[in-house]
Amino acid sequence: MSFSRPNWALRSNLLGLWSGFLAAGPARITRTVLHLGGHSKRFILPEPAYSLSRYALDDLLLREATLRGAELRVEAAKPSEAPTVLAHGRQASARAGERLFGFKAHFRGPVDDAVELFFFRGCYVGVSSVEKQFTNVCGLAPERLLLGCGFAPEALFNEPLRERVAPLERAMEWLITGPLVFRDEFKSRTRVYLAGDALGFVDPFTGSGVLAALLTGRLAGQAAVRECAVEEHLTACRRALRRQYNVASLLRRLLGAGLAEKLAAFVPGRMLYRMTRPAV
Repeated sequence: MSFSRPNWALRSNLLGLWSGFLAAGPARITRTVLHLGGHSKRFILPEPAYSLSRYALDDLLLREATLRGAELRVEAAKPSEAPTVLAHGRQASARAGERLFGFKAHFRGPVDDAVELFFFRGCYVGVSSVEKQFTNVCGLAPERLLLGCGFAPEALFNEPLRERVAPLERAMEWLITGPLVFRDEFKSRTRVYLAGDALGFVDPFTGSGVLAALLTGRLAGQAAVRECAVEEHLTACRRALRRQYNVASLLRRLLGAGLAEKLAAFVPGRMLYRMTRPAV
């Protein structure tokens, strides 16, 4: 996962976490490479991004929250029964056989300053460096394809992706989660302030899911402190995320129709980057 520095610095400085974030050793990302069929599109990011694993970021946020007096509770709860829910795991269903599953693993080996995105056979895989000289490989694939290869993601990789990971050695077992459903929940729910994946699940190829989670989590916390109406919180989330969700949905349909490769030849990479960021 990567963060564009100006957006991330704004939020983290407000929380006093920027120095801690840098101390975690995030990889610096300056380039993007899109692999669409037989076509590759390369462009320089408008500003450098910083890539940190979810493990490292979650640990940083949790430690800081408890140091500031937050009480950590690990329990199962239904959002409808809680007076205030800031975030919870993905809770969605889909038809068996048509579902999407996510997978990820860390690899050891050579690192660089590019995030590479591979699209093939209804699958998506992103490859980028993270802290401590590791490379994160994560993606989505239809259930039918994963069933056909015994849920071994590497068996699905196309030739360009196999070449990309050939110099790397997997350092952990594959983590597989699902089903994943693209959706948003910008609807009023009494006494519940949603954030992160509980609010909606955006396409991972945007590279901004965690950034959106941090933004909506901050909005949810502010709403809870003010005890404002849930609809007011959701309006703020819609304002921040609607463009990102709409553009991602359009790109997903183009990919499914096989038109993305032709479109990529004409649309500037930096425009794609800007249009898939949350609006700040």
